[in-house]
Amino acid sequence: MFSPLAAVDALPTLMAGFGLAFSLILAIGAQNAFVLRQGIRGQHVLPVVLTCAVSDAVLITAGVAGFGRLTTALPWFETVMLIGGILFLTWYGLRALKAAWTGGAALRTEGQGTQMALWPAILTCLAFTWLNPHVYLDTVVLLGAISAQYTPAWIFGLGAVTASFVFFFTLGYGARLLAPVFVRPRAWQVLDALIGVVMLALALKLALM
Repeated sequence: MFSPLAAVDALPTLMAGFGLAFSLILAIGAQNAFVLRQGIRGQHVLPVVLTCAVSDAVLITAGVAGFGRLTTALPWFETVMLIGGILFLTWYGLRALKAAWTGGAALRTEGQGTQMALWPAILTCLAFTWLNPHVYLDTVVLLGAISAQYTPAWIFGLGAVTASFVFFFTLGYGARLLAPVFVRPRAWQVLDALIGVVMLALALKLALM
């Protein structure tokens, strides 16, 4: 039975997992940029943030359970993920830069112009998560290895999973506070340009690994 005293003793482990995972997720990347964009538009926010958070939870759980040995057992796995990530980030980065250059209906506010349908949004989100080698290094390998230093390790993992849910829900729904700024098409063009640069920079970084 998990007593109140045991819960108090487990709090430092829980917070250690929360703090480390939150700091890893906080870095600006492809996934976060996509969530921010969907949040500002108010498009499919709940499915998108749930997809990100649940994906992280699966990977963190796998890491805590000792699945981090996968990259050692299957050396080709990291290479396949690396190539897939480079191609996807390059494609999306060029797409964002094109949107920034052309402007128009694709950059209008909610209720106007074309919107990304639900399933394409979810699939894009999944690609940003599962085709990014850094996600595996951060969640499966790093968090998995560090969790082994704590007893019980699942408390550390619970803290890390909680951090993921808190971060993505805050980012997705907090982005709406910026909506008044993005009424102007120029603001969307600037955002798309920044996202495109981030995507291409990440692709270059992966290619040089």
